[in-house]
Amino acid sequence: MTTTTDEYDVIVIGGGPAGENAAAYAIAGSSRTAAIVEHELVGGECSYWACMPSKALLRPAEVLGSARAMPGVRGLVGVGRLDVPAVLRRRDAVTHNHDDSGQVSWAESVGIEVIRGAGSLGGERTVLVTRPDGPTRTLRARSAVVLATGSTAALPPVPGLAAALPWTSRDATNLREVPARVAIIGGGVVATECANWMLALGVRELTLLVRGDALLASAEPFAGELVTRSLREAGASVRFGARLQSVERENPEDTGIGRVHGGPVTLVVDGEPLVVDEVIVAAGRVPATASLGLAEAGVVATGSGHVATDEHLTVAGIAGQWLYAVGDVNGRAPLTHMGKYQARVCGDVVAARAEGRDLDGPRFTAHADHDQVPQVVFTDPEVASVGRTEGRARADGLDVETVEVPIAVAGSSLARDDFTGRAKLVIDRTTDTLVGATFAGTEVAELVHAATVAVVGAVPMDTLWHAVPSYPTVSEVWLRLLEARRG
Repeated sequence: MTTTTDEYDVIVIGGGPAGENAAAYAIAGSSRTAAIVEHELVGGECSYWACMPSKALLRPAEVLGSARAMPGVRGLVGVGRLDVPAVLRRRDAVTHNHDDSGQVSWAESVGIEVIRGAGSLGGERTVLVTRPDGPTRTLRARSAVVLATGSTAALPPVPGLAAALPWTSRDATNLREVPARVAIIGGGVVATECANWMLALGVRELTLLVRGDALLASAEPFAGELVTRSLREAGASVRFGARLQSVERENPEDTGIGRVHGGPVTLVVDGEPLVVDEVIVAAGRVPATASLGLAEAGVVATGSGHVATDEHLTVAGIAGQWLYAVGDVNGRAPLTHMGKYQARVCGDVVAARAEGRDLDGPRFTAHADHDQVPQVVFTDPEVASVGRTEGRARADGLDVETVEVPIAVAGSSLARDDFTGRAKLVIDRTTDTLVGATFAGTEVAELVHAATVAVVGAVPMDTLWHAVPSYPTVSEVWLRLLEARRG
């Protein structure tokens, strides 16, 4: 039974980074009020189960690898393995042991009220908040409701898989024990990053079951090839074209996140059994929209469950410009930094409409989440990219040329003795501007922002010639790329 009704100017369902940013930007510098409705932890998937813990698990192995590649340091670290308990303690410190009080304090400090419970739409400008221990609470929004519920791990419909209680990414990032034998279903970002930290933490046998014929299939081919080679050299088995037919587990048991969920698991792959101690599903994600009450507000989700929006992040097909969707829930660019970008645009749009201002100027339109998206895959080697790949550009009908060179410059040779990598630019011949760039190599994550600026700013290639990289840095690869194009 509904017993209370409260009004706010802005109500956000979902307290992850996208939801936090949307609420903060919508009320910044004003007397408007905002509430965030969150049924788990404020800070969302990224803070506790995805970006932050995964990078905390990956970084120690990266540091150890760098030390072993440096004469004068190599002898100090020897051939020992990582101190797994210490790595996990640091991971837990990074996630604040799943205590979101700091995030709640931040929200309150900027004027956002945090409301605990599961939020759903109850009609126009109406949000219902339910909790198992209390009555339903009704909230009404004077200006806007923002959907920012993110996504959840997808589970392929393989016979026996669900009953086997496999690990998802949440278990893998919050592991409490390291299984000896692991199978990972998938070949994308989560699968490859997970494979890296599992091997570093001491998994004895690791098998990647990839349905397609490449890792990181949406990236430039050379990137996936480098990651595949590295994983195999580290001891992983990477099986392409794998057909998973069934899964069966002895004595499955919900032992808690990050603990082995029962006895050995037998996977039948291409007619042959594969026995492991734990199976990790990293086969994509689905938008968390099933319990949002979309029909109550007249929202028609896409076939995949996403909520379509216009370039102001307003939900399509809803009169009155009161409903918005940001982050994974709209399917435009399912990355934390792009969700935050959308949220900033959305918040500015909500504020402008609340104040009766025109939506003139680029700050009120989201476009970078189409063909200007940067991404880093924190594998060994790292893969950093922005914009279109060559294949995607040609499929889009662009007349492109490409430049591809090894990352072999003075800066890289000084960084570590075993530095490896490759870089590629995709250039639109018509405009003579960069539309895509990919860097795959040792610690190349920081290279991608320069490329992002060039893509978003449509900087002419002749102008880039005058952007001189500092010597000796890995960024010198920009000069090598431009020289290769010049011929």
